[in-house]
Amino acid sequence: MGAMDYDLDDDPSRVQPDVIWEWLSTEAYWGRWRTRSDVEAQIAGAWRVVGAYRRDTGEQVGFARAVSDGVGFAYLADVFVLGEHRGSGLGTRLVRLMIDDGPGADMRWTLFTGDAHGLYRRFGFVEPDETAMVRPAFARRPAGG
Repeated sequence: MGAMDYDLDDDPSRVQPDVIWEWLSTEAYWGRWRTRSDVEAQIAGAWRVVGAYRRDTGEQVGFARAVSDGVGFAYLADVFVLGEHRGSGLGTRLVRLMIDDGPGADMRWTLFTGDAHGLYRRFGFVEPDETAMVRPAFARRPAGG
């Protein structure tokens, strides 16, 4: 399939939770700890979602979501393209629609990735400087601790 065989948009009503859950729960190295209800809550609470869909069947083949304050800051998460649809530029198109062609084009964006640095550098992402700090999830204290 070529790039012209896909539609991309930010219509939340087109998102197919079964497709997203299947991929995130089995393939996503970054978030398999989540339950299906966690993922559905993240999708429902997202500031923006972007999907890629086969033009012929309407099947969702890619996804990205963002959380934001709507003014100056956004966080990009859960970007993926199903394996059989990779290599046609869909990842780049998803990120472009989310970041450059959306309402957050002038915002400060952040993300975490273990393997797609090259993709995100094309959109201006760089390694954080000395002003950035992150509190990893494992730093949470147990209740009452």
